[in-house]
Amino acid sequence: MSITWVEDGSARTSRWQSENGAPAPRAVRIVDDSTTADVAYKLATIGEALLWRGDYNNARQLLSAMTRRVPPAKRSLDASPAEQFHLHRQNQARRARVLGMLLVELDSSARLDLGRAPDVQAAVSEAIGPDAAPCVLSLRELLGMVGAHEWRRKGVFVPALDASIHPHYGVFSPIRGEYIQLVADAPLPPTDRAFDIGTGSGVLAAVLARRGVSSVVATDKDPRAVACARENIDALGCTDRVEVVQTDIFPTGRAGLIVCNPPWIPTKPTSGIEHAVYDPGSRMLKSFLSRLGGHLTPNGEAWLVLSDLAELLGLVTRADLLGAFAAAGLVVVDRSDTTPTHSRVTDSSDVLHEARSRETTSLWRLHRR
Repeated sequence: MSITWVEDGSARTSRWQSENGAPAPRAVRIVDDSTTADVAYKLATIGEALLWRGDYNNARQLLSAMTRRVPPAKRSLDASPAEQFHLHRQNQARRARVLGMLLVELDSSARLDLGRAPDVQAAVSEAIGPDAAPCVLSLRELLGMVGAHEWRRKGVFVPALDASIHPHYGVFSPIRGEYIQLVADAPLPPTDRAFDIGTGSGVLAAVLARRGVSSVVATDKDPRAVACARENIDALGCTDRVEVVQTDIFPTGRAGLIVCNPPWIPTKPTSGIEHAVYDPGSRMLKSFLSRLGGHLTPNGEAWLVLSDLAELLGLVTRADLLGAFAAAGLVVVDRSDTTPTHSRVTDSSDVLHEARSRETTSLWRLHRR
């Protein structure tokens, strides 16, 4: 997909880069340091993209100023939790669309030809590949790449491993670590083979290996996640016990322990990384449960790690979950719970605060009936 604009009297074209698959803007205006935030915001709200030709730091300041002009999500006293959630998602989508209208251009070496611009080559290469430039993309997306590069470089310390996990761009980061501790503390069934379904960064597979499971197969359908998991497993010295496989849900064969931390909000994701949280119609969860019996050994056990936030928002019910267990021929033998500690739990300005403040993450231990 390409983007076209007119600059200095000539038509120009470049490749259009969008992580969430947004179409290239049809109307593009060249802007620079003389452009005010009010003008930029007004143009962005009517769908006119702004290709930046000024100082890089000024572009960041302009984006911050535009962000302050986006109306916050409103609480509706008459709305149900589910309705409030959907209003919140709609506001997020509008916000992303408007703020995504401030664009920058990368040259063939993935450099920004802007004053005071940092070196973004490594961040861009990690995120979209070494051959992605030249291209035009939103400044907001580029900043996300730069931030992801820093997280990948520094890593996220995981107490259960006494080591750091290094997430890649577009792969869910284990910053919310409460679910990891559930897997680290649950009593291991007597088995030497385990599956980690939807491994992401590979953190749960590494925990199982460190706990003594001699053979772990970690799966994910996302190539970015597979590459990320392999890199982390190698860095943690677990390659002799963990195999990372690209596949949708299950690998071949059976295991005495199968672990899955699926997306828990049954609605459409808007970017690659959101697939770790949002899953339309709970497709992954339903597929996992319906096929689980065919991959467990006769006395095997499954650990389903799941937040109840979707229940608190009224998007699903506990009866839905228990009914899915029963339909798949599964019985619950135990459940352990933990509460999140991330900042949104105490952020009363969050329109979803009431639900987030009561969220519980559970590890469900399941056996075949």
